[in-house]
Amino acid sequence: MGNLKAVIVQCGQEEYALPVDIVISVEKLQQVNPIPHLPEYMLGLMKIRGELVPILDFQWILYDNSAKDHKNAKVVVVQTEGLDIGLLVLDAKEILDISEDTFTSSELLAHSKTPYFTTIVNLEERMITVVDPQILSERLTGMEVIGDYIRSLKTQET
Repeated sequence: MGNLKAVIVQCGQEEYALPVDIVISVEKLQQVNPIPHLPEYMLGLMKIRGELVPILDFQWILYDNSAKDHKNAKVVVVQTEGLDIGLLVLDAKEILDISEDTFTSSELLAHSKTPYFTTIVNLEERMITVVDPQILSERLTGMEVIGDYIRSLKTQET
């Protein structure tokens, strides 16, 4: 695995790392168009650089409360196989180079209900959980619906 360069985001009191090579951009939360009949954590679609990006409230996924009214809330747009998704977090703080020797054993995480946590980075004064957005997007209910919905909108445009 080697070193990991990651965007550090905050949800709850915790810090999470998103690998920088799949992060497309960090945006302010703009107008989101809701899509009916989707789980609470799916806020809807936001237009980012002309593309419709589904916004997932990562704060909600983890802690059952929303990040959308927090003043520092940011949308981290990440690339997954199916489509780009925006993760709404309380804050996107910094880009960090994380050395592999700070990774803790991932067996701890294998039994957890959160298969999208891949490892925990144990730094002197902070612990950061590494998130794999690809696994996250595969596990969330509603992602296929969202993907199909966006594809159908694109088809209508042509």
